[in-house]
Amino acid sequence: MKNSPIIIDSDGWLNHIKHHPSPNFDDRPSDTSIDLLVIHNISLPPEQFGDNYILDFFTNQLDATAHPYFKEIADMTVSAHVLIRRDGEIIQLVSFNKRAWHAGQSNFNGQERCNDFSIGIELEGSDTQIFTEDQYHSLITITQILLNNYSELTPDRITGHSDISPGRKTDPGDFFDWKRYKNQL
Repeated sequence: MKNSPIIIDSDGWLNHIKHHPSPNFDDRPSDTSIDLLVIHNISLPPEQFGDNYILDFFTNQLDATAHPYFKEIADMTVSAHVLIRRDGEIIQLVSFNKRAWHAGQSNFNGQERCNDFSIGIELEGSDTQIFTEDQYHSLITITQILLNNYSELTPDRITGHSDISPGRKTDPGDFFDWKRYKNQL
């Protein structure tokens, strides 16, 4: 990432980063503009970092017997476009051209079904811990690339999962520094 610029190819994939394709996506509705960025957090098991359980979860490979919490979620089919690990590693799971299944029941400014018109970025983290410097650096880098590639996506159309699914979701949580993030865009 440091030596070559990251770009989005015509198929909606970032170059120079790891790809770990998820089967959990489908086509966006025709004539849909990508104009919303949703920030999430995830840790599996909760509050634990550094393993491959998140990737297993997003690719329907999560072993329900590996942790008691996994029994509750192992049958879910969800994904995000991008995962940013604690060390800043960027992993793309779904093409930006496709609809990832990250937002669920959601509403942004009266527009329902946010998956249709959004990009979802997951930060490896939780609602109760700060995010790393490396994660902010990678998130800012990816956000700037997205803002440069999708003209209808603007800084005021970047939101948290909790904002589009209030009462149902809490991420990215109180420890996500929105002011810092938006000031660096």
